[in-house]
Amino acid sequence: MRNKDLIEKLKIQRGLAEDEWVQIIDTFDEEDLRFAMDTARGITIERFGKKIYFRGIVEFTNVCRNDCYYCGIRAGNSNCARYRLDEEDILACCEDGYAHGFRTFVLQGGEDPYYTKEKICGIVRRISERFPDCAVTMSIGELDRDFYQALYDAGARRYLLRHESADASHYAMLHPASQKLESRMRCLKDLKEIGFQTGCGIMVGSPYQTSRHIAKDMMFMAEFKPEMVGLGPFIPHRDTPFRDEPAGSVDLTLMVIALTRIMLPDALIPSTTALGTAEAEGRQKGVLAGCNVVMPNLSPMEVRKKYMLYDGKVGTDMSAETGIRTLRAQMEEIGYEVVVARGDFQRR
Repeated sequence: MRNKDLIEKLKIQRGLAEDEWVQIIDTFDEEDLRFAMDTARGITIERFGKKIYFRGIVEFTNVCRNDCYYCGIRAGNSNCARYRLDEEDILACCEDGYAHGFRTFVLQGGEDPYYTKEKICGIVRRISERFPDCAVTMSIGELDRDFYQALYDAGARRYLLRHESADASHYAMLHPASQKLESRMRCLKDLKEIGFQTGCGIMVGSPYQTSRHIAKDMMFMAEFKPEMVGLGPFIPHRDTPFRDEPAGSVDLTLMVIALTRIMLPDALIPSTTALGTAEAEGRQKGVLAGCNVVMPNLSPMEVRKKYMLYDGKVGTDMSAETGIRTLRAQMEEIGYEVVVARGDFQRR
């Protein structure tokens, strides 16, 4: 079956067999990519119009207990200058974002034991009370179910936790032995059951990744049905074991984004900072491949360059206001409108 026929089949069935996924990933050409992007873009416009939702990221700590081999803030990176934002700093970032039209705040950080359940839930509660018309999204890694429940009770309603790989052997190549895929999957299951709008996703082109690994990722997402999906190209960091590994392909990333949109038509899919780092017009291309979210950085300027998951991260030298203005202009250039709205997931 031709790749275009498989893409049409995916549009109808919302899933493919493993070998069919492998075929598309291994053999797609420029024409196939254009067809997939056009199909995905049509679905996105049908569902959401030409509207893009802004999410304001507050990177509040780069301290992390984990040692993921791909990550610049890994515990083993002694060259990383560590920082933590206090509660008032975080609230000030949200105040700034609210004034610029943001109605979703994403609190993102390493797995930092300093932020206990009581401490982080107190922060979430204050944000929820001060900005009752806003959504609070968390992205702080693997926690126990009680912690997740406490975050939900405090007012958080979304949680981002990339699964990184649905294949246990590949997952083990990206993480130390103490980190297990089964733990990551347990967390995602807990989050869904509690009621969070839950996000998973992968780095496209991560070290040792094969087309069959990506096929398994797509099959996992077809079954899990995440409300949000984070997809960006792998970009190496100089202070990690993967410093000399090649970066992921932008074209393959765009194909995976487009296929994900076709498979999950209602999902909220950000055009990631990594995509904008890999290519100057990467974020615009992501939107044209089916993304409907962009995530400007609201973190204070003095910590931007310290939250470096990969080398060359775009936007670290821009103020929040300049970054927002730049992203808005990029979206308008390709005919899309940034809207002031929470942009909650709605399954149709």
